[in-house]
Amino acid sequence: MLAYVVRRLLYALPILIGVNLITFALFFVVNTPDDMARMQLGVKRVTPEAIARWKAERGYDKPLFFNDEASGAAMFTETIFFSKSARMFVGDFGRAEDGRDIAREIVTRMGPSLAIALPTFVLGLLVSVSFALLLTFFRATYLDFWGVVLCVAMMSISGLFYIIGGQYLISKLWKLVPISGYGGGLDAWKFVILPVVIGVVSGIGSSTRWYRTIFIEEIARDYVRTARAKGLSEAAVLFRHVLRNALIPILTGVVVVIPLLFMGSLLTESFFGIPGLGSYTIDAINAQDFAVVRAMVFISSLLYIVGLILTDLSYTFVDPRIRFD
Repeated sequence: MLAYVVRRLLYALPILIGVNLITFALFFVVNTPDDMARMQLGVKRVTPEAIARWKAERGYDKPLFFNDEASGAAMFTETIFFSKSARMFVGDFGRAEDGRDIAREIVTRMGPSLAIALPTFVLGLLVSVSFALLLTFFRATYLDFWGVVLCVAMMSISGLFYIIGGQYLISKLWKLVPISGYGGGLDAWKFVILPVVIGVVSGIGSSTRWYRTIFIEEIARDYVRTARAKGLSEAAVLFRHVLRNALIPILTGVVVVIPLLFMGSLLTESFFGIPGLGSYTIDAINAQDFAVVRAMVFISSLLYIVGLILTDLSYTFVDPRIRFD
């Protein structure tokens, strides 16, 4: 097991380097530092002196990959790639346009993101799996038919409708919770409960259909017929056998997203004014803060790779017969 984890981590290193190179090319080759300076300073009436000064203040006046004016290791370290991209591998994300340390901002904003993402993930998983089991238990009945219709209708509605409708109905008309904002301590639940409920409701349709498909496929296997022939009830077959054997495909889609919970939700945090990593990314895109966007892309890639490794390892807990050699 340990050897497998080490191999996967070694395989992940070239992937991270490739993602870093592609991101760097998109930001600094397609969009040159001069273009960044013009967008930050304003396209109209920007002078070459102002561009040069902006680049010097942020370290964009160096060569991209190779500095032929330097000597020794400085030929590679005194470059934009090393100072802006390679240093992210050691957790140095630099500073944003407003001068704030990006790594500190990420740590600070991680809490509000998890306060919404974690309850939404857990409650959504429990509700969707339970609803899918209910539809599977009553398969080929009117309850199953109308349940699938409801799921299709819910998954056909845009997530923005749930957010705007929930804010208007629950916050503006009924005035049960604040419409936006975030507070620390014990008062945080007032600002978190509405985004969590909306996140759970908006994901029920697609998740339930997916889990129902897994259970329906699993319930047609030979071991289920054997269990029925031994006299087990339908509920015992469904909850003791089908659910357990369906955990592997469920884990494939569930465990991989657990590390990404740290990144928050872009739309939810932006509409509800939650100071998390999702709104931080949106604000950086709107402000054209390329340093923050690069850092968030790198962290997302790293967390996704961690999620894939956790998914493989979780299989051994579901089925001990699975071994990674």
